[in-house]
Amino acid sequence: MAGGLAKPLGRQRWIVCALLFVATTINYIDRNALSVLKTSLQQPFEAGGLALSDADYGWITFAFTAAYAAFPPLIGTAIDRFGVKRSLAAALLLWSAAAAAHGVVASVFGLIVVRFLLGMAEAAHFPAAIKAVAMWFPQQERALATGVFNSGTALGVIASPITVWLAVSFGWQFAFVAIGGVGLAWLVFWERGFSAPEQHQRVSAEELAHIQAGQPAQQATVKLPWTALLRFKAIWPFLIGKLLTDPVWWFFLFWLPSYLERERGQNPLKSAGLVALIYLGSSVGSIFGGWLSSTLVKRGWPVGHARMTAMGAAAACMPGAILAYSSDSFALCIALITLATACHQAWSANLLTSATDLFPTKVSGAVIGLGATAGGIGGMFIALLAALAVQWTGTQQWVFVFAGLMHLSSLGIFWLWFHGRFERVDVDAGMDMRLPHRGLLTAGGLLATVGAALAWLIAANWEACVAAARFSGAAQALTAAIGVTLIGGALLHAGRPRAASEVLACS
Repeated sequence: MAGGLAKPLGRQRWIVCALLFVATTINYIDRNALSVLKTSLQQPFEAGGLALSDADYGWITFAFTAAYAAFPPLIGTAIDRFGVKRSLAAALLLWSAAAAAHGVVASVFGLIVVRFLLGMAEAAHFPAAIKAVAMWFPQQERALATGVFNSGTALGVIASPITVWLAVSFGWQFAFVAIGGVGLAWLVFWERGFSAPEQHQRVSAEELAHIQAGQPAQQATVKLPWTALLRFKAIWPFLIGKLLTDPVWWFFLFWLPSYLERERGQNPLKSAGLVALIYLGSSVGSIFGGWLSSTLVKRGWPVGHARMTAMGAAAACMPGAILAYSSDSFALCIALITLATACHQAWSANLLTSATDLFPTKVSGAVIGLGATAGGIGGMFIALLAALAVQWTGTQQWVFVFAGLMHLSSLGIFWLWFHGRFERVDVDAGMDMRLPHRGLLTAGGLLATVGAALAWLIAANWEACVAAARFSGAAQALTAAIGVTLIGGALLHAGRPRAASEVLACS
């Protein structure tokens, strides 16, 4: 700049990222409290617990992930319509109330209800946060910003010893109520600190130009329901990636504490401390994974190659989870699990960012919402698998095998689909919904058939299923099979031809 130094770029976008980081931390403190207090809840009634069985716990976590899977498409569309600020504030208020309500209920059914409400409200967080990042950050910084705020998931887990300490000192009921109240303070800062960048008083012209550099201009809004989004080929690797790899995170989140206690002989407080150490590593992985692809993009790499390089490096390390289970060395086990959680978060930062690489910001809430649904569906089934595996075999070995292989499988699908080249979808071009979509109809028919067959098989062998997994375990398996059938039905609905009035057109 002639006549002096250039003005500093500004940092308001990173303050927004910090707010999202804190919201993510609160999100995970609230959802993780159940797993770290599981042992207390499994105590007999006379000892102050609720006498939960492993199958009961699987049913409760199933309720959370079922809600987390069912609501994101609707919530994501609402975020695109009503905006990030109001949507995320309302969601955090609701999930904080649901988290506190865990301390009020006194039965398995009560926990199922409040867990369902928690999952419904928390389903809004990632669609809103990713949309906020797309609004506030240029493409070459988005993966890093996503990695930074996503590392709040680890901090939320690291705070688990505080939850345990509250439960030991004041009772598990008080612990739930206390953590549920944390989100209220965040709302004050969110109200003052967030708006669209072009409307924010503290954003300099230099920073606004940096944020908007290379971003396509926002065009008129197009009516785009979830049934139309599923017809875009570019969305499917993202959805399949979430379906296959999110369950790995849910498994570690919900079942790692009990694994360390039951199969590695750790007491609850030490187990919580080890989980905190493991997730500290995952926080580093989240930031590093975002930094890596962002750095490659800044150096001139094509966006697709940069994202998949970072995802590939993370996926290559995930089989360490299998070795972690089979290792006789406890220290090596912890190191390999830490590596696996770090690599998953590095993967996740780039997978989430890929959705905003492929789709414009104005529909990113709906796209991320569908991804959250896919991940929630996977999480729903992994909760059942883990519960039944423990009851049938007494160990979690096969779930660790699953955790070690899913990222490589998803990476293969990404590469075969895109070959490293990302092209932004033009949603403004419109889509003729009068034509059937053969891919959706075929996939929907296949899933509906498989789900119905599984449901019939379980029902026909009901007594054997109950004997193997108890009533609640068998009921969960039947519910999962019905869920597969419903997913197939949803795809059939999305692929069917529409009336002329439903043809998409730019408005």
